[in-house]
Amino acid sequence: MMASNPFDINALVRKNILQMKPYSSARDEFKGEAEIFLDANENPYPTPYHRYPDPLQGKVKEKLAQLKGVKPSQIFLGNGSDEAIDLLIRAFCEPHRDSILITEPTYGMYAVCAEVNAVRIQSVLLSEETFDIDLNSFPEKFHETTKLIFLCSPNNPTANLLSPEKIIDILSRFQGLVVVDEAYIDFAKSKSFISELDGYPNLVVLQTFSKAWGLAGLRLGMCFASEAIISVLNKIKYPYNVNIQTQELALEALEHVDRKNNWVTEIIEERKNLTEALAALPVVKKIFPSDGNFLLVRVQNAPETYQYLMNNNIIVRDRSKVALCNNCIRITIGTPEENRKLIQALKQL
Repeated sequence: MMASNPFDINALVRKNILQMKPYSSARDEFKGEAEIFLDANENPYPTPYHRYPDPLQGKVKEKLAQLKGVKPSQIFLGNGSDEAIDLLIRAFCEPHRDSILITEPTYGMYAVCAEVNAVRIQSVLLSEETFDIDLNSFPEKFHETTKLIFLCSPNNPTANLLSPEKIIDILSRFQGLVVVDEAYIDFAKSKSFISELDGYPNLVVLQTFSKAWGLAGLRLGMCFASEAIISVLNKIKYPYNVNIQTQELALEALEHVDRKNNWVTEIIEERKNLTEALAALPVVKKIFPSDGNFLLVRVQNAPETYQYLMNNNIIVRDRSKVALCNNCIRITIGTPEENRKLIQALKQL
């Protein structure tokens, strides 16, 4: 699909960001190998980490670009996807003037980052029960101050994919950035929106090493977009935002794609098994369809169920105060043994 949207990134980026001169680190000015490094004020006595890391994570991006079918220059790596979310808002939204649009319920950090940056938050509800985009609620929201739309797909906490056709409709009509957060895409049958990058210059796709790759503790997020958008993020990021060890461990993980794929297969199978086991319990009122590594489950009394499970050393998330999620808990898919213990505990509730 190709976009007809007259997107102009220079009209969208904050004027002071366009005009600013970025910080140039020692490792930006010299790339490569040398015998003696006396340029960065590092401690000369060798430890595994006495040198600064590659500020643009070149080796990781080369490997990732091959896997994802993009150019390295279309990738931004950050301290979790949260860094990319924050930088996108900082780069494109004027404080106290501009706004972002979110669909609720959704991942809470979009709103937090907007609030930190003094950016207004507009929200529209997803459709009740199916949790899909309601296009009827969108046209009046395309205000001139709206710079970014965040769409989480598969959505957190509801676990479902948003309709790709509706996302395309929004991409085609909105002249700001559309950020599709695909943290859980590995567990879904749908293809990634990365394949649409060349057709939509206003598209940004977020992914992460935290879920399918099993590297949540590393805090490494991926952002895919046009070279123009990525260059803006690189311009305003902290110089050495991804440390040496994280880059090394990410490279090691990328050598073992089969291991990640096997984990995904096992988690999807356990998702099916857990869904069937939960459906047989009287305490469970509804299990929503899942394209992620978790289930949204409506129970008789979510706060009571959460407390009961916590007392039994099983921790889930009480989502009952989130929009459209009355009496819902969110359950991450665990190992077969962990899931068995969960079901055993719920049988006794």
